[in-house]
Amino acid sequence: MILHKNNINILAITLILLTFSTKMVAQLHLIPYPNNIELHNDTLTINHLNVKYNSALKNEFKELSAFAEELGLNISASHAKDYNLELGLDSNLSALCGEEGYVLDISKQKISITAPTSAGVFFGIQTLKQLYLKTSISTVGFPCVSVQDNPKFKWRAFMLDESRHFKGKEVVFDMLDQMSLLKMNVFHWHLTDDQGWRIEIKKYPKLTSVGGHRKDTQTNGVKSDKRTGKPHSGFYTQEEIKEVIAYAQKKHITIIPEIEMPGHATAAIAAYPWLGTLPKPIDVSVTFGVLPNIFNVTDPKVNSFLEDVLTEVIELFPSKIVHIGGDEVKFDQWKNSAQVQDWMAKNKMQSYPDIQIAFTNSMSKFIESQGYRMMGWNDVLGENLHHYNVEEGNTENNEKLAKSAIIHFWKGSQELMISALTKGHEVVNSQHNYTYLDYDFNSISLEKAYSFSPIPEGIDKKLESQVLGLGCQMWSEWIPTPEDLYRQVFPRIAAYAEVGWTNTSQKDFKRFQANLQTVKSNWEDTPYYVKNIKNDDYVNVTFSVDMNGSPYLKDLEGGKEMLTLSGTFKNVNTGADEYWHSDGVSLTDSDYNGIYTGNKLVLKNSKLSFVLLKSPDGSWDNHIKILGEDTCKNVTPEHNYNIQINSEDMKVFFKAEECLQL
Repeated sequence: MILHKNNINILAITLILLTFSTKMVAQLHLIPYPNNIELHNDTLTINHLNVKYNSALKNEFKELSAFAEELGLNISASHAKDYNLELGLDSNLSALCGEEGYVLDISKQKISITAPTSAGVFFGIQTLKQLYLKTSISTVGFPCVSVQDNPKFKWRAFMLDESRHFKGKEVVFDMLDQMSLLKMNVFHWHLTDDQGWRIEIKKYPKLTSVGGHRKDTQTNGVKSDKRTGKPHSGFYTQEEIKEVIAYAQKKHITIIPEIEMPGHATAAIAAYPWLGTLPKPIDVSVTFGVLPNIFNVTDPKVNSFLEDVLTEVIELFPSKIVHIGGDEVKFDQWKNSAQVQDWMAKNKMQSYPDIQIAFTNSMSKFIESQGYRMMGWNDVLGENLHHYNVEEGNTENNEKLAKSAIIHFWKGSQELMISALTKGHEVVNSQHNYTYLDYDFNSISLEKAYSFSPIPEGIDKKLESQVLGLGCQMWSEWIPTPEDLYRQVFPRIAAYAEVGWTNTSQKDFKRFQANLQTVKSNWEDTPYYVKNIKNDDYVNVTFSVDMNGSPYLKDLEGGKEMLTLSGTFKNVNTGADEYWHSDGVSLTDSDYNGIYTGNKLVLKNSKLSFVLLKSPDGSWDNHIKILGEDTCKNVTPEHNYNIQINSEDMKVFFKAEECLQL
């Protein structure tokens, strides 16, 4: 945390502090905002911290000491009566504060932070950090407040994908620091995928010596032929992972490892070809997207391999939960395998989702036998979510997922989530169109991120407790550097932190925006924050494609997929002409009503051309290119105008801050 220590006139600050009253609570720039807070008309001013603390709170005292050092304050431990800050534990507060809540009281004489657990005391210290006021070179002030606070959700997660682009432990330490300041408590670590295996497994060293390296890397989107021309590699030794876990534990952050299975398996199969169904070796993938390579889970040797891997993972991570992925499984290689077909007949399996569910249940039982729980993306339920498995949509699955599995929702309708809850599953809500940090700020604005509600509409109140909380995901296909990572994460991570902590009735986006200025001051002049400077030469265009009744759209069970709108624009940063393809505007039907929307910054008074890609059968293999150009005709009072592109069945609308005069 970087704190600004500008010298401030003592008299001016004193006059400002004297104006504090309970009506000015909104001026306390706190993120996430406390659920119960009262501001008193006074200020505590100190030049030294004399701390009394419970012996079980040594870690929290160290956290407080680091804060005091940043402020330039001397700090000492004391059991005498002259202490001015107390850290205490009180189990009687459990009913009021839960496992992570705290009571913070600042009077004219002292500061008290009390909680039922050390985690609560730690989070109380994070609130204290945001309350300090610089009063002179040698003293600091704190407004006198009474706070009784506890989080709305117990799962407040940030996910980092390091398979696609390995970042290294120093970047992970940075993110853990930033998470702790915002009271986030789960670090979801995506460690294996098609493009790299990033965790040392001692029994299978080739997973990192082979699977941790790729020869090249795709750029400019999943349909691009462009490559960096450079190899990419990296993995964590088990000792490094222990180091990261120990660091996170001091921040009261649980690390949930994700080991992908049965799909996203290219890197593992490249290391040990017998894990797959193909007759020849493959390389670690240099391209992104959904790849076909899949573990042959009908082979007992493959299942033994995965149990061996999970055994070493469980020995490393004390999280009591292991995430096995389970998403985006293409079944083609199983369909083309005689061994898989024989296994299906022998075991009376009716569908390929049945195979995945049976496999997932076997992994779940193994994980439970080790005293842990399994978690997976909601694909593991066996519902059809993807166009490439469209023929599976009408097949009844005989296998049912074990109720103990935690379902991580990222795609599909609210009804699917409610169905999972009704079946008894606990759920973490990470709907991609609200929580994916690799989506640009046009697709998921700060306000949209803040508006996210993990509780689905229409849910029975009795089921709400099964929604554990939310996760925000940083997928790294197109995020090669730490600077790219920080640009996408900040400041939106603060919005997700408040969504996870603050009760819905207490949320206020305007207040959040004002409070964000203080949090941003901790990121400015650091890699964590990139200022968004308004450029008056550009307008923000909202694209809307109405596909209702169109032959170009095929409805899919569980929601509708994305369209891609591509074209030629001026680069916002360089002014150069650019043709963008799949990294352009993704048009997402977030409400499942046949209306796809997206945004793009467009240079004023320039010609706009584009191509819309969509296939009538839900597959990209033979996609249709719908070309068009636009002129500024049919302008409505709201500055909307529509175009008919090669088909009367499809309408494309644009809405801008003003007419683009294209």
